[in-house]
Amino acid sequence: MTGLHALWLPMVLSSVAIFLASAVIHMFSGLHKNDHLTPPNQDGLADALRPFNLAPGDYMIPRPASMKDMGSPEFKAKSERGPKLVFTVFPNGITPMGPLLAKWFVYSLVISLCSGYVASRALPVGADYLHVFRFAGIAAFLGYAGAIPQASIWYGKSWGTTMRSTIDGLIYAGLTAGMYGWLWPR
Repeated sequence: MTGLHALWLPMVLSSVAIFLASAVIHMFSGLHKNDHLTPPNQDGLADALRPFNLAPGDYMIPRPASMKDMGSPEFKAKSERGPKLVFTVFPNGITPMGPLLAKWFVYSLVISLCSGYVASRALPVGADYLHVFRFAGIAAFLGYAGAIPQASIWYGKSWGTTMRSTIDGLIYAGLTAGMYGWLWPR
């Protein structure tokens, strides 16, 4: 077992590496350019939704009031008639990136902390690179990508988007594992 206090450097450096890698992936690679489709006549759709003054949040159409309602002829008719939607409404205006980037960095610190914790409970000081890489890597992968398929399974999110995000998670896990393997206390 290794003390978690001895792992602050790989924790911070892996978070910085992930922050930079995610910037490259999202700004320069084009990997995620097709994650969201543009509806036909998006201005008309936005104009049609605007009078509802939807508060920011997650919505589903049609949404049954209860399990019993799900079996009603009225709900079945709504489902057949369509459209069926799951969507998120954001606050109006330009989205400020600063707070989102700060949350992303804190999230990567939490994943790195958890990965280091798992590895520190399993491995002693002086463990070899590959053993550290495996423990920290699988914990990081589960943190970055383990829950992503749920959106495709339950909410119909594109499996292509899920796979691209899982690739991101694999890259981030590799960076985390590499930093821990490299900087593991000797």
